Amino acid sequence: MTDTTLRQNDAGVTEDRLLDGNIVLRQPRKGYRAGLDALLLAGACDAAAGARVIEAGCGVGGALLCAARLREGASFTGVERDEAAVALARENAALNGLEARVHVVQGDVAQPFRRLGLEPFDAAMANPPFFDDPRTLRAPDPAKRGAWIAEEGLAAWIAFLLKAVREGGTLTLIHRADRLADILGLLSPKAGSIQVRPVQPFADAPAKRVLVRAVKTGRAPLALLPPLVLHARGETAFLPAADAILRGAAPLPWGPH
Repeated sequence: MTDTTLRQNDAGVTEDRLLDGNIVLRQPRKGYRAGLDALLLAGACDAAAGARVIEAGCGVGGALLCAARLREGASFTGVERDEAAVALARENAALNGLEARVHVVQGDVAQPFRRLGLEPFDAAMANPPFFDDPRTLRAPDPAKRGAWIAEEGLAAWIAFLLKAVREGGTLTLIHRADRLADILGLLSPKAGSIQVRPVQPFADAPAKRVLVRAVKTGRAPLALLPPLVLHARGETAFLPAADAILRGAAPLPWGPH
């Protein structure tokens, strides 16, 4: 999924390679680090050539830059509230030669989308923090708190995504499987044509993640797609289909909408 860290500077920033070495990502050694979820979200981004895509909460740009590498004809804008992460995301865009198609702005999903002064996008994507109640889990490392706990709640994230896309635009997110009912309720009635792809660690294990794709003002019925299974039982290596997605050799497919 990620190669061995190449170097670490005095500020505690490591330099890692994603997408089979096609993306170099500088990220803090401590705190939240881009990994499996970011790569799955990037693989799930199916923006067409010429599309404008926004990522809410882009962090240092893990999913954003991988999606941009996979979708060469699309342009991407990342929104991130943490000033240090914004600086690293911009540095990463330049490091990968993507600064012409990838822009990062400082902003907060808890604020109305219109405050960014941007036109609605063709597509939006996000990996929202998995928890919105700090009482539900043991307190994480302070450096990870912003990535783990959505102080403004999942509702604010989905409301931001819905405002950020035009009618007929798509929303794609990855989240905990046990929040699927909440996600579906928050998307309705403004978005439809919803597709859900469970992500299972093993074929005989419950899904821990779900990838959800919806169309703003879509009207097609909900579709539950076959799961993406990551490993064979007893094995640590990724199964071929999952491995191809994580290396950027194949997209994560969606059905027609």
